[in-house]
Amino acid sequence: MRFHYVCSDCGREFRTEDLMYQCPDCSRENDGSHFPKGNLIVELEDDVLKAAAAKEHVTPNDFYPYPSDDPEAYPIGVTPLMRPRRIQERLDLPRLSFKLDSQLISGSFKDRASYEVALQAKALGEKRIVLASTGNAGAAASAVGAAMGLDIILFVPETAPLNKLMQSVLYGAHVVPVKGSYDDAFALSIEYTKMHGGINRNTAYNPMTIEGKKSISIELFEQMGRKAPDVIYVPVGDGCIIAGVAKGFRDLMKAGLSERMPRLVACQSTASDAISRAIEHDDYRAISATTRADSISVDLPANGRMAAAYVKDSGGWAVTVDDKDILDSQITLTRLAGVLAEPAAATAYAALEKDREHLASELGREAEAVVLLTGTGFKDMKAFDGRASIPPAIENSVEALKMLSF
Repeated sequence: MRFHYVCSDCGREFRTEDLMYQCPDCSRENDGSHFPKGNLIVELEDDVLKAAAAKEHVTPNDFYPYPSDDPEAYPIGVTPLMRPRRIQERLDLPRLSFKLDSQLISGSFKDRASYEVALQAKALGEKRIVLASTGNAGAAASAVGAAMGLDIILFVPETAPLNKLMQSVLYGAHVVPVKGSYDDAFALSIEYTKMHGGINRNTAYNPMTIEGKKSISIELFEQMGRKAPDVIYVPVGDGCIIAGVAKGFRDLMKAGLSERMPRLVACQSTASDAISRAIEHDDYRAISATTRADSISVDLPANGRMAAAYVKDSGGWAVTVDDKDILDSQITLTRLAGVLAEPAAATAYAALEKDREHLASELGREAEAVVLLTGTGFKDMKAFDGRASIPPAIENSVEALKMLSF
């Protein structure tokens, strides 16, 4: 075996090749009122880490629990690392970078988790993957499923953005809209798996989602000259992305390749700030989320405990921004960087804008800061309603040209 499991709460080890989701003891305490307990951490065996350390250049495949023997069938990365010059000047942060995961095949970071779960399904001889999503994870799983010949069952809140749902329909997934929240869809998808089998891909519930998401850290390490940045701003909903970022650098450190963990900043909307409350006040209760940034609108973060612990261990912190700042940041990113980001992705940039003086005082203006832009704005164009519009047509005449003011 390449790995074993460890409970993130009680520390119990599980050495098995069977499919596992959560610690059977700790998960019994979950009642829906507080962040779930019992999520599993995947620990790579020493010989896997030694083999990676011996390579001149590493790739995510070196650190996957289920590596691919055909990575070209659905390429994951390497996504661009952008140096946004005009925004560097705007914020006086000359070493700022954007990691553009909107360039992944389905248009979002969620390809990373879906790919490793698909490799898990292939390794275990399963043909069906079940999940809940507000759109991006579903689209990613559906795209990977189409490429790798897997059947995708997708539960979504009926209010999820149309563009995201249409992606999944077009990829051939079985889409099941639910009259309820993301958390309701999450619960139904787990019940469906218990009734009909398959592999459940739900974020953090399946520990391989974090293993897939850690691939971004392996890429960043190589892109930045085989070192960690000083700080990474991450949009946070369930807490799985930021845990994946931490896990990637943790594995690099265990392999002896990276000397340190970057500071991790959890970026949330003030209307969906459950994990920020956990980081700042040790408050692990469920909330009622209402943010326009649907991809990070979560009442009960499935990976909240692990995410909060990783942020604290890194010496990081949380930043919350209101929805107006998130939507305004979408415009800033398009106008000053040429990047069209969905609201959840723009949350990380909005948080950096709000936090820039604190960042400068903590790490200096020369800090190597990275903002994860996790999804393309094409997935949710309705977010621009009332803030951008197509101008009316002009007459087909030279006289009309004279009336233009630009």
